[in-house]
Amino acid sequence: MDDRSEIIEFALAWMAAIVANDAAAIGNFMTDEWIIVGSDGATAKAEFLAMVQSGDLTHDMMRTVDGARVEFYGATAVYTARVINSGHFRGQSFSADEWVSDVMVRIDAGWKCVLSHVTLASG
Repeated sequence: MDDRSEIIEFALAWMAAIVANDAAAIGNFMTDEWIIVGSDGATAKAEFLAMVQSGDLTHDMMRTVDGARVEFYGATAVYTARVINSGHFRGQSFSADEWVSDVMVRIDAGWKCVLSHVTLASG
């Protein structure tokens, strides 16, 4: 499998773990320093996983709606795709149409995400 296919497979498996609401599985895709940045600020790995573990954050659907773009810079990959998702945050339903960018690094024989950035899609 080529590197681009590995990144696409990685992203799809990570989305499946998120929809399964499995904090341990989700955490396996991230470095310890992982952070997600969006219009409402930044959330570190431990806080994000704690929200999933407690049930404060759940997802029931997540899928890519636009073809993914993958670029490589040595042992670093940047994955960008349009993703729709839905679930609940602290008891409130949500659905989102977002552009997602993930920065991934090759660690040993696999990939881990170090940074995720989300922004609402405008249409």
